[in-house]
Amino acid sequence: MVELDNTGAELSLTEEDVDAYRRIAEGQTPPPGYNIARLVALRLVDPDPYTPGNYIAHDPRGAAQSLTAGVLADLQRLVRQLSQIPALQRLAEHFDPHRLYGGPGSEYLASAAQMNARLGEVGAAAASEFCSIQPGEPADRDPAILRLGVERTRAALRRGVSVRSVYHRSVREHAQTREYIEAMMADGAEVRASILPGPRMVIIDRRHLFIDNHVIEGGEGNSGWHVFDRSVVMWGRAVFDLFWNHATRWPLLCRTDGAGPLSERQWRILRELDAGYSAQQVGPRIGLSRRAVDKELRAIREALGCATMYQVMAWYGRATKDESRRT
Repeated sequence: MVELDNTGAELSLTEEDVDAYRRIAEGQTPPPGYNIARLVALRLVDPDPYTPGNYIAHDPRGAAQSLTAGVLADLQRLVRQLSQIPALQRLAEHFDPHRLYGGPGSEYLASAAQMNARLGEVGAAAASEFCSIQPGEPADRDPAILRLGVERTRAALRRGVSVRSVYHRSVREHAQTREYIEAMMADGAEVRASILPGPRMVIIDRRHLFIDNHVIEGGEGNSGWHVFDRSVVMWGRAVFDLFWNHATRWPLLCRTDGAGPLSERQWRILRELDAGYSAQQVGPRIGLSRRAVDKELRAIREALGCATMYQVMAWYGRATKDESRRT
């Protein structure tokens, strides 16, 4: 793009401009059809007041000096504007303390290999906690990968990292996953099981969140996102707490499942009552009608041989206390 001076004339001289100026400087007329306005605007020539159609050439060094003065004036104006930038940037000291920023957002990991690699990298540096929800149905996995998972968990626990995981209740019937869970718990990890569907996620040190891909259409099934915006990570942490608080401790599940006196639904009702919710509030929280809740409460009293709910909750308190001692 051709530059313009402050008069609007183009600064880049063409061969036609040079030829026209030469002719005028030699006392000739400009070439036929030539647009003399450019040379006039650049103050290289002026119309001859005594000879119409002729022009008077000026010293180009004067035009250059005039142009230089204009450019210097523009530069001085730009320098003054630039000098104001540091002062404007310093104002951020008064703005930022009143704002919280989550930091950079996230990265897309397009394959299971990339997800596992980034999880391994971030997990190896975990300093405080490692939380995960694995809501899917269990499936056989490569034993080498499982061993690697156990070793990573052990390494984290040795560093003092708190490890908590929520699995789908069905994993109790899957030998490979059950052995993996028991190995983690033997080293100090905490595990709970839930019948609720939920999002698969991993949260590390409340700073890193790994979730499935719900953004890129057509992405691989095991692709996902590594999120490091603090607000989103802490939202994910709140979701984890919600599932964790409504899940059954793994040892308690194993002890009460099948031959135990209470069903998983009944245990969940008791957990809701223990959390301070009334029988009327429990139903909407777990998707049951008030009549269904009352029916389950009667079944609980019959199964435990209790006459009142006070006795039931006393039994629940002893059962969970004994279980916590064992775990």
